[in-house]
Amino acid sequence: MYVGLKMLTDMPTITPKTLVMEADKIMEKGRLWMLMAVDEKGRYIGAVRKEDVRSALPSPVTTLSRHELNYLMSKLTVEKMILKDVPSVPPQMEIEEAAKIMYDKDLAGLPVVDSKNILLGYINRNVMLDVLVEEMGLAQGGSRIVFEVVERTGVIAEVSNIIAAMNVSIISTATFYHNTKRMVVIRIQMDDPGPVLKALLERGYHVVGPCDFAKEWC
Repeated sequence: MYVGLKMLTDMPTITPKTLVMEADKIMEKGRLWMLMAVDEKGRYIGAVRKEDVRSALPSPVTTLSRHELNYLMSKLTVEKMILKDVPSVPPQMEIEEAAKIMYDKDLAGLPVVDSKNILLGYINRNVMLDVLVEEMGLAQGGSRIVFEVVERTGVIAEVSNIIAAMNVSIISTATFYHNTKRMVVIRIQMDDPGPVLKALLERGYHVVGPCDFAKEWC
């Protein structure tokens, strides 16, 4: 899956000349934590965080008069708040690579730009969660099977053949690691996975479930 196929394209943007109060209103209305800033040609130049905008707003205990406040806020723009180090990604980037950038840099989202740095869209944590649910096939129902495997070639192919021989369709597959152990997760188009579980156990596969890890969260 590529970033460009999942990015949000209806997000609001701001420019360096946008007033701080206007930026705050946009964030409040859209329940946003960050706004992308663009120049007059639509090129991405950075991002503004909600926390920075809020810190620039006058305090309730300020000693300034209403007239002074109105004048101040009519002049204060977001220009100096724009963070230039928020990275952008191209639409052809694999979505898991974008997720790693967000994780490594602790970012709520990433701007998506073309080869000329024109802002095309935005991808955030909600999108990443939607992709995870989609890739795991949860919306298609069925049953989830998890088994522990050693690192060797052909494991998933072997299990796929076992399931195919039983005329059962595979909805999705994924691999996770717990400590040093590799876990393969397969969702099958079957309400009762009992027969498949039995077949895997008979062939020596170590099928696991919540009870195998209960001691770790109790």
